[in-house]
Amino acid sequence: MPQLTVSTVFYLLLATFLWAGNAIAGRALVGSVSPVTLSAVRWGLAALMLLPLGWRIFRPGSALWLNKKRFLWLGLLGVGSYNVLLYLALQTSTAINVTLIGASMPIWMLFIGAVCYQVKPSLLQLIGAIVSLLGVAVVLSRGEPTSLLSMELVMGDLFIMLATILWAFYSWMIGRPGKSSERQWPWAEFLMAQVMIGFLWTLLFDGVEIASGHAFIDLNYWTGSLILFVAIGPSLVAYRCWGLGVNGAGPTVAAFFANFIPLFTALLSAAILGDPPQLFHGLAFALILVGILVSSTGRSKH
Repeated sequence: MPQLTVSTVFYLLLATFLWAGNAIAGRALVGSVSPVTLSAVRWGLAALMLLPLGWRIFRPGSALWLNKKRFLWLGLLGVGSYNVLLYLALQTSTAINVTLIGASMPIWMLFIGAVCYQVKPSLLQLIGAIVSLLGVAVVLSRGEPTSLLSMELVMGDLFIMLATILWAFYSWMIGRPGKSSERQWPWAEFLMAQVMIGFLWTLLFDGVEIASGHAFIDLNYWTGSLILFVAIGPSLVAYRCWGLGVNGAGPTVAAFFANFIPLFTALLSAAILGDPPQLFHGLAFALILVGILVSSTGRSKH
């Protein structure tokens, strides 16, 4: 692996730990808050908390308006669609399964890097990606490989796979700002632009949920505490840390850290939800980890 600073490792680990907590909280809120409404409330609260620090980015003539198309995409991929799909996935899939399928992210990072950014993966990286994909297949088959021939995917598994692909696009966009001067912006303004635009996208999706009659929310001290947690930790803190980590390590290496999310999720599930990991989860995680180790020894070619 490329050399990483202690601070970069800390940022990436903290982000993945908080996102594991997000999966646990999202699973715990099933039945209390509808998935799209949960995402809308989460990002609405996050935007309100960030507004006093980042409001200047919306002033006329700010750099945001010069890069409005870019931030429409960043807000859609990183805040809007990813989180809606995550909470939809948790309606029918477990927190552990969702995070293990999300651990296929390095595969999509390599693919998108090659196709869209002309960063060609090495042979070792490809081998590692295939091994990681086998780990994901173990999750999808629930530990019974022969069932892949006749298996019916849980809808949540498909939602989180799509979410993972979209997040890979988002991470490459963060790592390759192009002509955008966003790395020189105050951190709160950079995050504010993504959060507010992502919130607007989420409101659009929530309108569909409301119109279809599927929106609901049961507010009490417990659900309110969980919503407040996901609005602060997995939203503001984790997104800030992930951006710093991607800038320091690059999108491909940062993606490897996403594979800590299933481990953190399994530990938190056992402690909080009474949903301990099964043997096939351990096998899947081992395969994914081996794939990461193999991939990280190879160097991409530009």
